[in-house]
Amino acid sequence: MNPIKDFAQMTAYLQSYSERKRVVVVCPNDPHTEYAVLRALKERLAEFVLITDSHYAARVEDIRNQYPQDVEVFVVPTPDDAAALAVQMVREGKADIMMKGLINTDNLLHAVLNKQTGILPQGEILTHITVAHIPTYPKLLIFSDAAVIPRPNLAQFKAIIRATTEVAHSCGVEEPRIALLHFCEKVNEKFPHTLDYEMLKECALKGEFGRVQMDGPMDVKTACDIHSGNIKGLSSPVVGNADILIFPNLEASNTFYKTITLFAHADMAGMLRGPISPVVVTSRSDSSISKYYSLVLACLSENHKSQISVNHENLCY
Repeated sequence: MNPIKDFAQMTAYLQSYSERKRVVVVCPNDPHTEYAVLRALKERLAEFVLITDSHYAARVEDIRNQYPQDVEVFVVPTPDDAAALAVQMVREGKADIMMKGLINTDNLLHAVLNKQTGILPQGEILTHITVAHIPTYPKLLIFSDAAVIPRPNLAQFKAIIRATTEVAHSCGVEEPRIALLHFCEKVNEKFPHTLDYEMLKECALKGEFGRVQMDGPMDVKTACDIHSGNIKGLSSPVVGNADILIFPNLEASNTFYKTITLFAHADMAGMLRGPISPVVVTSRSDSSISKYYSLVLACLSENHKSQISVNHENLCY
């Protein structure tokens, strides 16, 4: 598989899979979610379970009538009931992916993270992953965490790196180049994340993250612009050619997310990882197309995981 370079290629690659994943959507009552669901149905990318309340039941039923073989509908009293039912379906293997519609994110996460009935396994770390296509960058750029973890500690950095690396693999990048971001190239105890970076690089050299190239600290420009690295006299496979950006904190990552969306006209996709299924949770200011691409990303990620499982089962020992 060649690396996927934009979302058009990602969609086309997803269409090549014979298996379609089943997506449970919590309150598909807003235009952005409805656009993503209808487009995915039209392009036969996924099957859907739509959970809503009585106020929106007629519209959701209309979607089912358009695609009776691919859509199942449940009507429940409240958004919290919708979230609880969606989580239950994922736990019982009746859905592969969970998607947020018109429901408060806190309410959705309350169901996802419930210690008795939720879908985050004990010991796993919830993190948000973004995949961006920036017109001036020659490939997809993956980064985390723009929404969940305020200031990652070492264990959280490791979970973030594993999650972003898995997404890179699903996008056809066999040996991701990971940049550990800071505002300069110096390790300084005043900035504890730079000390974590040194330990992360040691872990990478020992193979803890599989086949990766990792370097840092470095700034975003150095990670993505070879000219900047040359001026600074830096020599690394990562410099100017990063696939994954690891930010030191949520403020930096979220600012980068909003900046490239507004000023660089980047196409974006995002999802939560850590739970037993991807959870598509986009920003309130994201576009319909961003929600659609997020759905495509989640489906591709799960199809890739299924393919790895099939290939593993077919190995002869």
